[in-house]
Amino acid sequence: MASEDYYKVLGVSKSATAEEIKKAYRKLALQYHPDRNKTKEAADKFKEVNRAYEVLSDSQKRQTYDQFGAAAFEQGGMGGAGGPFGGGFGGYQQGPFTYTYSSQGGGFDFGGFSDPFEIFEQFFGGGNPFGGRTQRRPAYSLAIDFNDAVHGATKKVTIEGKQKTIKIPAGVDDGSRIRFDTYDIIIAVRPDGKFRREGYDIVIEKEISFSQAALGDQIEVDTIDGPVKIKIPSGTQPETLIRLKGRGVKYVRGSGKGDEYVRIKVTVPKNLTSKQKELLKEFDSSKKKSGWF
Repeated sequence: MASEDYYKVLGVSKSATAEEIKKAYRKLALQYHPDRNKTKEAADKFKEVNRAYEVLSDSQKRQTYDQFGAAAFEQGGMGGAGGPFGGGFGGYQQGPFTYTYSSQGGGFDFGGFSDPFEIFEQFFGGGNPFGGRTQRRPAYSLAIDFNDAVHGATKKVTIEGKQKTIKIPAGVDDGSRIRFDTYDIIIAVRPDGKFRREGYDIVIEKEISFSQAALGDQIEVDTIDGPVKIKIPSGTQPETLIRLKGRGVKYVRGSGKGDEYVRIKVTVPKNLTSKQKELLKEFDSSKKKSGWF
């Protein structure tokens, strides 16, 4: 496993934040869990994802990995059978998941999920890893608009005949769980016709003309916080993605935002004048003579 790239396994960059690593793990763990994914490769991929997250989610292990690579965590590697962190961690094992307690940093790590029940609820429909000894909190579903999800909102709901006011934090996504009073609120986000969300990033499509793509231009595009102007470089190709840093969704925990990606769609004109056709033919002819492309 010395050549295994844990960052590549999780699909994140080496400069990824802890929040980005956690979100990538959650997505992949749900995607490849053998109880959900019956393909032949799912079990191996699931093990790779958990192995990568175990290292990259811990600041000390990540630092060691960045310095020595995956070899530092192989059996019999640095530090003996316990690895370079032997003796610092205790754990509870349930199926493929290990919930670890760090005596150095304090607190539990539930593999990127907010509590040990959340991951079992998503995988197994509410199974309790502690054999039912802990009573689960009642859960209610709340549907909200896309705009309320990305910006936050306050909603009044009726639960068991009583009116409650619930604060929706900015950045929640479809399936997010909010702990409120003695209940859990499961968020369902209605899709938006213009913006498509991928994690904390936003993707939109923008149509430009053939001439704008060829010559370049300055255009206005929508973001979740209002319109902004961007520059279209000359020679822009169809399906080009233009990144608008920090124009995405606010992180629920911590500071910062995701990005917005503008996917360029080039419109080819259907009805050309005679003059326009002549100019295009002239352009095409000169291109062939000069040997372009």
